[in-house]
Amino acid sequence: MPRSLTGALAHSFLGQSPGWYKTVIALFLVLNPLLLATLGPVATGWVLVVQFIFTLGMALKCYPLMPGGLLLVEALLLRMTTPETLYEELQHNFPVILLLMFMVAGIHFMKELLLFLFTRILLGVRSKALLALLFCVLSAFLSAFLDALTVTAVIIGAAVGFYAIYHRVASGNDPRADSALDSDHQLGALHREDLEQFRAFLRSLLMHGAVGTALGGVCTLVGEPQNLLIGHEMGWHFAEFFSKVAPVSMPVLAAGLVTCVLLEKLRLFGYGTLMPERVRQVLSACAAEDDAARTAAQRLALLVQGLAALILIVCLGLHLAEVGLIGLLVIVLITAFTGITDEHRLGRAFQDAMPFTALLVVFFAVVAVIHQQQLFSPLIAWVLALPGDQQPGMLYLANGLLSAISDNVFVATIYITEVKQAFLDGAMSREHFETLAVAINTGTNLPSVATPNGQAAFLFLLTSAIAPLVRLSYGRMVWMALPYTVVMGGLGWWAVTHWL
Repeated sequence: MPRSLTGALAHSFLGQSPGWYKTVIALFLVLNPLLLATLGPVATGWVLVVQFIFTLGMALKCYPLMPGGLLLVEALLLRMTTPETLYEELQHNFPVILLLMFMVAGIHFMKELLLFLFTRILLGVRSKALLALLFCVLSAFLSAFLDALTVTAVIIGAAVGFYAIYHRVASGNDPRADSALDSDHQLGALHREDLEQFRAFLRSLLMHGAVGTALGGVCTLVGEPQNLLIGHEMGWHFAEFFSKVAPVSMPVLAAGLVTCVLLEKLRLFGYGTLMPERVRQVLSACAAEDDAARTAAQRLALLVQGLAALILIVCLGLHLAEVGLIGLLVIVLITAFTGITDEHRLGRAFQDAMPFTALLVVFFAVVAVIHQQQLFSPLIAWVLALPGDQQPGMLYLANGLLSAISDNVFVATIYITEVKQAFLDGAMSREHFETLAVAINTGTNLPSVATPNGQAAFLFLLTSAIAPLVRLSYGRMVWMALPYTVVMGGLGWWAVTHWL
């Protein structure tokens, strides 16, 4: 242990992160004030965005909340944004924060039901291509009516359950007792090989599911937050929104599902890995034991969770309340009728969601910097200055590029506001306005799958408990999303350019 205060500071700064990583973050913090003084706030703002993306890319070295938070605290001190602007951004996105606080915790209390259902699917379907297609289709369907983060939380919960069972059995532990899932020290060589293959298997299913949330989320008014925003500005109801977007969303959905099957069949970009037979045997044995030993109280718990899931779907589908409040309803119903009264058991349900919630607040601080420094304004002005027939395609590309490095809700908000103002000023017809609105919606939803920070569901997956367990890093997510990015982004651009 270091004996001096300087040594203790160097050791404690960003904890167990590699020394080179600590040095890079320290250089960022020293460099930014110098850049602000020499190059100005706009150039420094773009540098800050790149630096924050770097912290996301190194999420497995250090959780991005700490280094990203330091960068944004410095940005506030340098007056690149203000606490008031950040607070306004948080107020605007409060439904998303509320969703993370309560909906993810609500999904935690449904984990027995999710594990039961997904175990039946996982063990009942031996074809990996069909299994991947089912994950993608189910994610797309659910995301068209539910929130993508909710669907992602369901997939993550099931994957963690599968991984935990096999890891504990392979380590010689009780599969139903808590153990250190991040340590492989107790595994033999044979189990290590199976575990690596199982990790690759789960990675592919997680990525198919995450992409499915984008494929379904673009289609409907409630699929993504920016869809609701755009639909409100346009005055579109649910069916009208679907029909307006369908010329782009439906071909992309079909192409995305075909891509899913081809990736598994051709075993490209990290896909195609099968479940090891020994892992299947372990999961099958545990499922059989659980079925045989299930008590009346456990059967009641499954029934309560199933009814709560039905209530969840109905409430979300009818938009009876904000998603986060519906999540709180699920927590109350399940805990009240399954005998969960311990404060500590309740607290564990919030462990997965709260770090990401805090990180999302930091992410919105980056958005506040972008907003205050007007980093996107020149690009917006350039697109709107183009000839009318070129605007949809370029607007789609501009939205896709910016959404891949920023918040797609923020990008959609800025663009639809500027385009609507141009329409109100008489610069375009209603028909052209609707075409541009579809281009904005699809542009912020489809190409943004290129990076984890482009989609909240992808970012949630990257920073979730399952990502380090299955070795799903930022770079690997970008690589595995690349074929989807090319197909979805390219076909979406072609449809916007030629079919609208």
